[in-house]
Amino acid sequence: MSHHFLSRISGGCLIVGLVACTSTPSSSGDQHSGGLQNQGTAGVGNGGAGTATSLGGTQGNGGSTVSTGGATAAGSNALATGGASSTTSGGGGNRAVGGTTATGGIGVAATGGAANSGVAGKGGATTGGAATGGATGKGGTATGGAATGGAAAGTSSLPVTGNPDGHCAIPADAQLEDVSAPTHVVGNGSAASCTGAEFVKQVALGGVITFNCGPDPLTINLDQTAKIFNNTGPKIVIDGGGKIALSGQDKVRILYQNTCDEAQVWTTSHCDNQDHPQLTVQNLTFVHGNAKSEDDGGGAIFASGGRLKIINSRFFNNVCANTGPDVGGGAIRAFQQSNGLPLYVANSTFGGRSDLGNVGSNGGGVSSIGVSWTVINSLFSYNKAIGNGGNPADPNTPGGGSGGAIYNDGNTMTLSLCGSLIENNTVTAYGGAIFFVSNSHTGTINITDSTIRNNPGGSWYPNPNAQGISMHSDSTVNIVNSTITP
Repeated sequence: MSHHFLSRISGGCLIVGLVACTSTPSSSGDQHSGGLQNQGTAGVGNGGAGTATSLGGTQGNGGSTVSTGGATAAGSNALATGGASSTTSGGGGNRAVGGTTATGGIGVAATGGAANSGVAGKGGATTGGAATGGATGKGGTATGGAATGGAAAGTSSLPVTGNPDGHCAIPADAQLEDVSAPTHVVGNGSAASCTGAEFVKQVALGGVITFNCGPDPLTINLDQTAKIFNNTGPKIVIDGGGKIALSGQDKVRILYQNTCDEAQVWTTSHCDNQDHPQLTVQNLTFVHGNAKSEDDGGGAIFASGGRLKIINSRFFNNVCANTGPDVGGGAIRAFQQSNGLPLYVANSTFGGRSDLGNVGSNGGGVSSIGVSWTVINSLFSYNKAIGNGGNPADPNTPGGGSGGAIYNDGNTMTLSLCGSLIENNTVTAYGGAIFFVSNSHTGTINITDSTIRNNPGGSWYPNPNAQGISMHSDSTVNIVNSTITP
């Protein structure tokens, strides 16, 4: 299958290869009601790192702890059936008593015990890391938790961050960024102070950005896209603390970075390959982002140039254009990562439930051209590529419909999956799970300790050991301790 290396960079310019373009923000004022539960926070010790995620009675997703200087924590995989898990950083565990009630969204009030999950302490040893209070907080019942601005949800919960069964080591470059001394803070302690306009303002200022929106989970509704300015780094970190959801209200893209967009300030003479900004989004949820009015995909995030890293984050109901041969990325669209370095996705969820999947012409979850990806301990499920006609588009079709979860196009690039689960994604053309086309036939796919299953639809599966993955028959595929079924 041939493939044209064409793409549209946001702003309306059709490019072959790489080019500078500009974009203008979309705006709207309708508010999307309802919010999201606390997804938990991530703990990092000087000697190790771990994540325990809780949604008022779902599994704490901290089993994949990694120690770069010492022992990993035992007991991070606490299952709270009636309570909420808590995570501490650099020491013993805290005991979370009771549950939380979401303000402005889905609330779950949990009564009863909670599991204590410690992470690696300073120096690498775990102190108090074992689960005290039981692996399950039995005796607790969800009481329904009245939510301000949203309906009480009883025991229903949203998917946790990442693949609970993923236990791959997290590379140093993919670890959480330090946010102990933020440059800018969204909010002054109350939910009312955390507006979409305030978030857009702080993102424009760059640096390390955190939130001070009160104790409860909060959804912040955006009327316009938050845009990174290329001269406000080099590192730009946005950390939601496990409590913040950013919503595009089904009307606007949520976050935008483009080193070749003059409106966002050119900082080098080689915008197509520069090392900044280095954008990290962590402990955040992105919902209802919409890039249909844009010239390219990425309903939640569009990132071209510099670096992008996604950690402990969730993507629900984000969309881009329904059709088109090269547009894609219901959640994320990426180009031009510095020096061909990988875009890291660690402990993150795309979809996760049948009513929460991300949707686009191609790459229901993520899409890119010329980008290598390293996906660790993450979940892609119920995402959809709904275009029609493939790429190049068949005669009398608009094109698209490939890569239910992941769409990779380019030349020399590598897609690496470790500890990840890809299931129940769908397509109309090619690659129910993954569409991977290396035009130069020099790309590589590495699949380790992962499961790819039940990704129906599409065709062009030349490798009998990699069903659900569309690629050239001579593509290099390395499969280790993984299960891949249609």
